[in-house]
Amino acid sequence: MARKYDPRAGKEVEKTMHEYKHGGKFKSREQAVAVGLSKARQKGERVPKREGG
Repeated sequence: MARKYDPRAGKEVEKTMHEYKHGGKFKSREQAVAVGLSKARQKGERVPKREGG
């Protein structure tokens, strides 16, 4: 079975989570993850499509 997320996308999420944990600009953990995935999409990493909402 293929991986859903590119490992480099995980690195982007790690960076934003680190910012969140150390008093960054994010209000919630979910927001930090969403921003990390968004940055990964912009760089062209393999990330599943956004859920409707």
